[in-house]
This record gives sequence, structure tokens and C-alpha cells, in this order.
Amino acid sequence: MLGTIFNTMMIIAGSIVGSIFKNGIKDEYHHILMQAMGLAAMGLGINALVQHLPSSKYPVLFIVSLAIGGLLGQKLNLESKFNALVNKYSKGNLAEGLSTAILLFCIGSLSILGPIEAALNKDYTYLLTNGILDGITSIVLATTFGIGIAISGIVLFVWQGSIYLVASLMEHSINNDLLNELTIIGGILILASGLSILGIKKCNTLNLLPSLMIPIIVFLFIH
Repeated sequence: MLGTIFNTMMIIAGSIVGSIFKNGIKDEYHHILMQAMGLAAMGLGINALVQHLPSSKYPVLFIVSLAIGGLLGQKLNLESKFNALVNKYSKGNLAEGLSTAILLFCIGSLSILGPIEAALNKDYTYLLTNGILDGITSIVLATTFGIGIAISGIVLFVWQGSIYLVASLMEHSINNDLLNELTIIGGILILASGLSILGIKKCNTLNLLPSLMIPIIVFLFIH
């Protein structure tokens, strides 16, 4: 768990640093930072698809997962409930920034593979690398959305901690094909988040989050 703790602390520290500089940045600089984050999110999403989609042994699974997961998320109205909860305790557009931060920090390849490598091989390279990247990203996000971005660090701790515990308990049952499918869907969600930030197309990304559960259920039946 040391790698996950480091990753979490980097996000919190980055959020504090970014929030300090927030009020000293002019509106035009906030605008260009938003564009930078939107483009970065799109780039990360596209990179995940390019790397992992050709390796998929179930090329239709991500489509089915997005469809079923999207319907479930819409039924549960996850995005509206999340936005209402965040807006109740904050001002501005923190909900958008926080949802983007959670996706960027939690659904990336390093954030999924890192705790697995730590649990199975005691290798913290992925998590340490991810921590540095997330720390820099959280600074940029916090300069636009404020100190509230630090909440994503708590979410990341729970996320990576859960993966670490599951990997420890299922040491001989981790399936690389499943990780590949999760990364593909995660890449699409991050890409959708980038589109929303840039104002190209507003995507209800949080309503699509249940899509990540569909491959897990499918692989439980297959294997």
C-alpha cells in the first residue's frame, strides 16, 4: 500500500499547491489551462484505445459494456446526483473538475496495473510513476477548480486500495484480458471527459461508469 499512499499524497499536495496559485491566475490563463487539460484527457484516452483495442480478444465487449452500463448509470442518474452533492458544499464548477480528476487518476492503466503489480510482485514502479504524473496533473486542475480536487485523492486511495486487496486475495486468478477490456473502456471514458472539458460535446461521463462492471461480470461467467 506504500505506492498508493504516495500516489494519494501527491494528489493532495498538488491540489494544495494549485489552489494557492488559483486566485493569482487571470481568466485567460484559466481558459488556456482548461483547454490544455481537455486536450491532455483526449490524448490519454486515445492512447489507451490505440494501445489496447488491437489486443482485445472480445472486440464487441466494450460496445456492449458501454451500452448496458450507460443505461444503468442513466437509470441511477449518477451524474446528476454527484453534481448535486458536490454543488451543495462548493461553488463554481468543481463537480466537472472533480469528475474529470477521478477519471484521470483512477481509470488510467498505471492506476489499475500499479496496485496489482504491488500486490503480486512488490513492484511499486507503476505507482511511483503514476504518483508523480498525478501530482503534476492535480496542480493544473486545482489552479482551475480549486482545493476540492484533493477529494479525488481520497477516491483514488479507496480505488487502488480495493484493487490491491482483491489482487492479493486472487493472486492466481488475475486475467490480463480483463485488464485490457477495462483499460479500453477507461480510455473511452477519459476521452469523453476531454470532449466535455473542451466544450465539443457534453458527455454524461459519470453515467457511463457502470460500464466498467460489465466486463468483470462477463469474465466471471466465462471463467
